[in-house]
Amino acid sequence: MNHPSSRMLNRIKAVYLFIRDQGIVTTNELADEFGITDRTMQRDLSVLEYNGLVSSPNRGKWTATKKKVKTG
Repeated sequence: MNHPSSRMLNRIKAVYLFIRDQGIVTTNELADEFGITDRTMQRDLSVLEYNGLVSSPNRGKWTATKKKVKTG
C-alpha cells in the first residue's frame, strides 16, 4: 500500500486553504498556482473531494465545502 508523502499532504492542505480563501477556482488555476500539472492537481482534488472538503459545482471548477476542518 502506498502512503502519500508528507510533502504531498502539505500541498493538499495548501490547496484546500487556497480554495477556501479564493471561493471558486479552476483546476487549471490551481495547477498554475502550485506549479504542478493539471493531472497531479486532479489527484490532489480527488483526495480533498473524497474527504468531503471540496466539491465541484461545475466541471473543472472547485469550491470548499462547509465541513469543519482542523488546519493547525
